Amino acid sequence: MKEASINSELLQTKQHFDILDGLRGVAALAVVVFHFMEWVFPDPAQNFIGHGFLAVDFFFCLSGFVIAYAYDSRIAKLGAIEFFKSRLIRLHPLVVLGTVLGILGLLFDPFASGNYDAGRIILLFAASLFMIPLPIMEERFFNNFALNAPAWSLFWEYIANLFYALVLYKAGRRTLMLLTVIAAAGICYVSYNAGNLLGGWSKDNFADGGARVAYSFLAGMLIYRSNWIIKNRIGFGGLAVLLLLLFMMPSTPWNWLTEAVLVLVCFPLLVSLGAGSALSASWINICRFSGRISYPLYMTHYAGIWIFGNYFSSQHPTSGELAFIIIGGIIFLVLFAYAVLKVYDLPVRKYLANRRLKK
Repeated sequence: MKEASINSELLQTKQHFDILDGLRGVAALAVVVFHFMEWVFPDPAQNFIGHGFLAVDFFFCLSGFVIAYAYDSRIAKLGAIEFFKSRLIRLHPLVVLGTVLGILGLLFDPFASGNYDAGRIILLFAASLFMIPLPIMEERFFNNFALNAPAWSLFWEYIANLFYALVLYKAGRRTLMLLTVIAAAGICYVSYNAGNLLGGWSKDNFADGGARVAYSFLAGMLIYRSNWIIKNRIGFGGLAVLLLLLFMMPSTPWNWLTEAVLVLVCFPLLVSLGAGSALSASWINICRFSGRISYPLYMTHYAGIWIFGNYFSSQHPTSGELAFIIIGGIIFLVLFAYAVLKVYDLPVRKYLANRRLKK
């Protein structure tokens, strides 16, 4: 009984940074808009939110900060296995649902003309459930996770969590700073070599995802460990606007440099500001709603994006029709994410957490 009580205490979630939660939701929404718009404007220079894909790097930085904040003081007692269980309960139910939605979207897309091999689909389904990259679908641009493309970042999130539990939580501040500097050099190399920081999602740029998570996750940890929290009164509204402006930065021939600066400097600075900013009462509910739906929205939206892409490619809608469909689609996906949160994600996580405590 005493052991169960200690475990329950160790597993308690720490108080959230509401503004950071809210910014996570803004970034998730930016990803959804970007995914719609990249079908309409394949050239990033014409896409008004052409740097929306960098929201993933912002997620990684937030994750490093939050993981260090939530677990640095207790992972030694909690242990790596229990830490992994906590992360699986938090993240994997939506990995499963995203995979199910992905296969349903693939098989029942009214605008697709694919004739898919059953064996290959089963293999893709199993790989996606167990977070194994399998870039074998040419018709889906050799995505590492063809059934749910955004899962590529969850793969690297799991890798970062693994390193945290085994190595990084014990690393001193100087070691962490050295690792962050080395990872920053990796970001510069990847960005210069590829001309951007878009990689990580396909077989041709798989390793780029490792560079992206390495720097941003370490930077987030370093911000927390160094207490680089900047007290300010910008508030959620101002910080959300700043974040969106970064995603909407115009494309230039110097993208490799501007994107590296956004990842290396701007996103960590926003995390520092978000952690130290005052939250007015009028924004509390918005921030909490935004934070709660951020992960469900990110992990469930892409089945709809594939259907939209096939519709756009085959039906050639007018600009007026596109505006109606995209705005309606975004609203629908946000509402669907909220329904998923309430009907599936929270109940499943609660069930798994309760079963874990009873063992």
